[in-house]
Amino acid sequence: MVLAILQARTSSARLPGKVLSPILGVPLILRALERIARSQRIDAIVLATSTDRSDDLLAETVADAGYRVHRGPLDDVLTRFIQVISGEDDSEAIVRLTGDNALCDPSVIDDVIDAHERSGADYTANTLERSYPRGLDVEVIRAAALREADRISNAPDEREHVTLGIYRRPDVFALHSVTQPQNRSDLRWTVDYPADLEFARGIYERLYDQQPAFGQAEVLALLEENPELVRRESDQG
Repeated sequence: MVLAILQARTSSARLPGKVLSPILGVPLILRALERIARSQRIDAIVLATSTDRSDDLLAETVADAGYRVHRGPLDDVLTRFIQVISGEDDSEAIVRLTGDNALCDPSVIDDVIDAHERSGADYTANTLERSYPRGLDVEVIRAAALREADRISNAPDEREHVTLGIYRRPDVFALHSVTQPQNRSDLRWTVDYPADLEFARGIYERLYDQQPAFGQAEVLALLEENPELVRRESDQG
């Protein structure tokens, strides 16, 4: 079984409430879930959010849309993940995704899952050596490795960032990097700032009606035709 865990909360420091901001009239978080659900390799999806009152509307919105929701500690996100995988087999693949990636590509998700299974690694990601636009981030972790990370990760940043305790310990965990031939790591497709949100809305406005399942290739083609739309990592803020 391949279980996707989408982490999200509304208390973002840079853009509070961004995951509930509308994109074509639908909350960003549901746009992300809509795209993740198109994956051919993922068997189940869980939103992992916090028990903080600030996330009540987020949890309700996602549950009302028919998705499974788990609520755990606000800052100890690793504990949230461990709670979600309770009862899962150690060999199962856990896909970590984040709720601010409204342009995530299900084909990229599937490619990273396939690479993980071929490699036999504990942790496979397209973020170890970046070549994809930021916002197409995918991490796949063996459940046993996630449990071991929970056991040995004591630093606050490792508890908050879930997989940090894994990839900063290559002597303990087997890591595998996924890259694509053309380096697109300079492109910024995630949503952290108001300008990021406007970028994502612009992409949806131009592509969604004609092709709801658009992916990286379609966005790149649109940007090539409209270079004024391009948003880069250097454009943060």
